[in-house]
Formats: sequence, structure tokens, C-alpha cells
Amino acid sequence: MARNLIVRSSSMFRNAIENRVRPFCNYLRLQSHSFSPSTTLTPHSSLPSLFAAAAAASFSPPSHRSLSSSPPSSDIVLVNSEEEFQNILNKVQDNSLNAVFYFTAAWCGPCRFISPIVGDISKKYPHVTTYKIDIDQEAIQGTLGKLQITSVPTLHFFQKGKKVDEVIGADITRLNYVTEKLFQKD
Repeated sequence: MARNLIVRSSSMFRNAIENRVRPFCNYLRLQSHSFSPSTTLTPHSSLPSLFAAAAAASFSPPSHRSLSSSPPSSDIVLVNSEEEFQNILNKVQDNSLNAVFYFTAAWCGPCRFISPIVGDISKKYPHVTTYKIDIDQEAIQGTLGKLQITSVPTLHFFQKGKKVDEVIGADITRLNYVTEKLFQKD
């Protein structure tokens, strides 16, 4: 009975290894230029030869989504310094423009969550310019204090050059409501 349990356990362990190693082997076979087309790694290959093959394959893992906010769309303008921010803010106020200032950070999960929605809004309302400000930039720290940006994501909405609303956090319902209320063309 104990022997039967050991055999069953080792069989389950072998299956678990095969199921985890097989996709890795297939990835290596597809990605590697050092394997010939006739070379295949079977689940019955010995582990030492598998690791030797992996080392010889010059393995590079598949690219994963980065921890930064999603890349800005072409409709979003990146602001990289206090001087640039001040010039843009003056332009928006002086010319009575519609604008959204999107304060974000690369490490912020809610920012990464809401970033595609902000991108969609910037496409939906092309008459409104969206400015993206990364709060971790050293060159923008003074402005953040003046604006009292204490959490991200924070969005400031300007209509005809005046700040008319603000959304703090990843509240998609409120974000959509505010943008439709302010920027929907009649």
C-alpha cells in the first residue's frame, strides 16, 4: 500500500513537471535560433539535458506589461518640466482653451488602470488637449506642491481657460460624467 502511494505520488509529480516544463520547452524551441528544426524536447527528456538546452538557447523571457503607465497616445501631450507646465497652463488660461491635466505615476496601479480610459477620452474629444504629468519627475515637484497634488491619479479639467472640476482616484464613472458634461459638443 505504501509502495502504491509512492508510485502514485511520483507519477503526479512527474505530470506536474511535464505540464510546467512543456510550455517552457516549446517556447525555447520557437524562440531559439540555436535549435535545429528537427530538435524537439520531449517531456521524457532528462532534466540535466533540458537545462543544458535552455542555457544553450540564449533564452530571453517573453516581454510582459511594464510597471509604467501605458504609453501615451498621440493625443496626449507629455509635460516634462515646471517651465513647460507653466507655459501650457498660461496658454490654456490666456486662450480660453479646454484641457485636461492628468497627474500620474509609473508605480501607481490605479493610474495604470485608468490610463487607457484617459487615452480614449482624449480621442473622443479631439477639441480638448490632455496633458500627462508624471509626478515622479524631479523637474515638476515645485508645481505639485503649489497645486496641492497629494494623490494620483488626479485630473484637473479646464473649460474655456478656467479650472471647473477635478477627479481624484480611478473613478471611471465620475470621469466619464465630468468629461461628457464639460466637453460634449451640442
